[in-house]
Amino acid sequence: MSNIYETLAESTLVSDGAMGTMLQERGLTDGGSPELWNVENPKAIESVLEEYAASGARLITTNTFGGTRGRLAMHGLEDRVYELNKAGAEIAKRVASRHPGTLVMGDVGPTGDLMEPMGILTIDSAKEIFAEQIRGLVDGGVDALLIETMSDLAEVEAAVNAAHEVAPNLPVIATMSFDTNLRTMMGVKPAQAVERLSGLGVRIIGANCGRGMDEMRIIAREMVEVRPDGVFIIAQSNAGLPTLVGDTFVYQGSPGEMAQFAREMQALGVNVIGSCCGSTPAHTLAIAEEIKK
Repeated sequence: MSNIYETLAESTLVSDGAMGTMLQERGLTDGGSPELWNVENPKAIESVLEEYAASGARLITTNTFGGTRGRLAMHGLEDRVYELNKAGAEIAKRVASRHPGTLVMGDVGPTGDLMEPMGILTIDSAKEIFAEQIRGLVDGGVDALLIETMSDLAEVEAAVNAAHEVAPNLPVIATMSFDTNLRTMMGVKPAQAVERLSGLGVRIIGANCGRGMDEMRIIAREMVEVRPDGVFIIAQSNAGLPTLVGDTFVYQGSPGEMAQFAREMQALGVNVIGSCCGSTPAHTLAIAEEIKK
């Protein structure tokens, strides 16, 4: 798949689903570092990504969501940023090599700190944090960079600037989480996100996580309505809303419901359809089979 933009202009792509949910099933404890498993339990990471790719995901995501220095410092791993991100990318590339046409998205999540004026991060200081992570992902061989689950447009801008500086030739995908009355935690509306991020040169823009498929339908519609020519939309909904069962949160959205959601997203003109928290390869398979129809 030589050019992701050319491919998206002709067809809908399926992205993968939740990593955390799957790793918890394999023994990752609450409070443990998923990124550490890239070197200490790489087979587990590889098996999760293999299940997603085998289920029809053509965009698979590195296990590096919390791979920035500040996030890793919570586990005493702040000096291993490059190592853990590079390892995460290499695992995903191994899986992709077994599935022709599959691309690896290097996952870049929020830093966990607030931007000015509410916090201490500036666009430049945040850019350096993201650049450190992105260098590891790029050297591990990722095909694109996924800046995801963001709430602050300034933080996205810092990450996009870092991506353009470190890897100017890699496609950048950016998603925000509109989980507060159809806005992000920092008050950003879906249309605002598309307008601002496309202005930064991002050509694949969308939403992930959030509050389930019903809200994602509204968000995706708003994004599709304002996208400029040459910009593609990505939607990755949670598998419904979590319900407390005993002492565990369980996501109620079934693969069948996700298939219906995928059908609606495709009809709306969404270009990349995947899933987020609570989803499994069964959800990915349901999306992929629906899109094939």
